[in-house]
Amino acid sequence: MKPLSLLVTAAAILASAACNADQGNSAAAAADSPVTATPVAAPDNGDWSTIVSQTPADGFLMGNPGAKVKLVEFGSMTCPHCADFDETGVKPLIDNYVKKGLVSFEFRNFVRDPYDLAASLIARCGGTASFFGLTRALYADQAGWTAKLQAADPAAMQALQSQPPQQQFKAIAELAGFPAFAAMRGVPRTKTDACLADPAGASQLVEMNSDAIANYNVPGTPTFLINNEVAKGATDWKTLEPAIKTALNG
Repeated sequence: MKPLSLLVTAAAILASAACNADQGNSAAAAADSPVTATPVAAPDNGDWSTIVSQTPADGFLMGNPGAKVKLVEFGSMTCPHCADFDETGVKPLIDNYVKKGLVSFEFRNFVRDPYDLAASLIARCGGTASFFGLTRALYADQAGWTAKLQAADPAAMQALQSQPPQQQFKAIAELAGFPAFAAMRGVPRTKTDACLADPAGASQLVEMNSDAIANYNVPGTPTFLINNEVAKGATDWKTLEPAIKTALNG
């Protein structure tokens, strides 16, 4: 794991993360083809979408860990295209594939800037119990909290750059209203304060960026993996679902 002192020199890593970078063209898939895979019953007659675990890659996985199709999203909390996918794609993904045990959905944070990093620390703070709820809520309100940050006093924002990283993240979170936002959703202020002040959490996110670039050459967000391969050309639900269906029917 990278020491926190490298967060300053990690600017090149953060800057390299474009939002919805060109990922090339994928092979044509049958968008309207029916899914032939058989649903998998959840434990205790439950719902696979309620089962969440943390993965060895430090992402959070929703659903059947043994699903035939393992979908990973590299997402940025400040990326509008990621917010659009959350709004238009995550519900049908969960309802039609994750709940049936056919697809597992893992989200790996891919931070692009200090604001993104602060938001990611908040989303991850409650662990498996609240990660997807907080992440989806932050995406739903992305325009609101990014507007607060953009409206902040420029001199105050400039002054943040001379502060230690943890103080920067705490100040950003306060400006965006993250602690109160999380508290309303079950993660108390004392816990979010601790998460923002913990150097290990920030270093973990920087390391996740490094791993994503080294292992998958992630060009930007969102980027999707299907069974550990980059789904080229898939940047939204319209282009991703056919690739999921092809993998399920294969």
